[in-house]
Amino acid sequence: MARKKVIEIVLDTETTGLDYTREKMVEFAAIRLENGKIKDEFQTLINPQQHIRKSSIAVHGITQEMVEDAPTEEEIIPKILEFIGDYPIVAHNAIFDYSFINEASKRVTGEEISNERIDTQQMFKEVYPELDAHGLNALTEKFNVELINHHRAMGDTMGLALAYPKLKKLYLQRFDWENKQLDNIDYLFERYLRLQQAVNVLQSEMQDLKSVFKLHFDLGGSPITSQDGDILVYNSKQTFGYVFNEIEPVLEEIGVLEKATKLNTGFIDRLVNGKSLDDDKREIIKNARQELTETRNIQVIKCK
Repeated sequence: MARKKVIEIVLDTETTGLDYTREKMVEFAAIRLENGKIKDEFQTLINPQQHIRKSSIAVHGITQEMVEDAPTEEEIIPKILEFIGDYPIVAHNAIFDYSFINEASKRVTGEEISNERIDTQQMFKEVYPELDAHGLNALTEKFNVELINHHRAMGDTMGLALAYPKLKKLYLQRFDWENKQLDNIDYLFERYLRLQQAVNVLQSEMQDLKSVFKLHFDLGGSPITSQDGDILVYNSKQTFGYVFNEIEPVLEEIGVLEKATKLNTGFIDRLVNGKSLDDDKREIIKNARQELTETRNIQVIKCK
């Protein structure tokens, strides 16, 4: 029996900025995979006919001069949509690229795209939750794929296209294992709660040990060396509160204001979705939105 042909479109975009409702693509690259093998490629610069933010140029290096003679959105989007077809779109943090392509399609054709969206970043997190980083660099390194010309559309697309089949194999194996556990879901929830309780006990035990270690150092004790050479030390760190209005001009002058005042995005989201703001203020905050990401989590709601 002939093997069914599975076609997927791996892609990446570079843009003028991060807000898909205001910014546009300056580069697009895609690779057609058939059963995990590269069969076709498509790449192009795009003249966005608007300013490219300096922060974006610092990432991808694409300047106004480089896109001056490139096709415009109106000229290139039909070709991009033809290459994508109705096949699944594979991308790292797929909602970002998907949103830019979708907005461009609406502007040019008046229609949204409806392709299935496959997010390799989410897949990577599920297969390797213990890793510290889940960016494209970490993914390609994990599967021994050389990432060449990072942050240019075809460079990132090629790296992902080579790593994705390996990730997909593990992800599907994991998914198959999960499906086989569904008949045991009630038992597994009880088992999860037992593990959660055990973790809480272990954390309490570790805190008790840390208290003893702290007392040791408070009484003048010396650093302790384990048999493997690990050293236990006690550090003291002082922190200060600051009057923000007084230091804001200095932080802005030296270019670290954004880093020093990172927004509590969770609080901002709750504020926008709440009822305390009037419509004008809510709209101002919405218009300041930039990068879009998705997170999916389970939560245990305690009944006692």
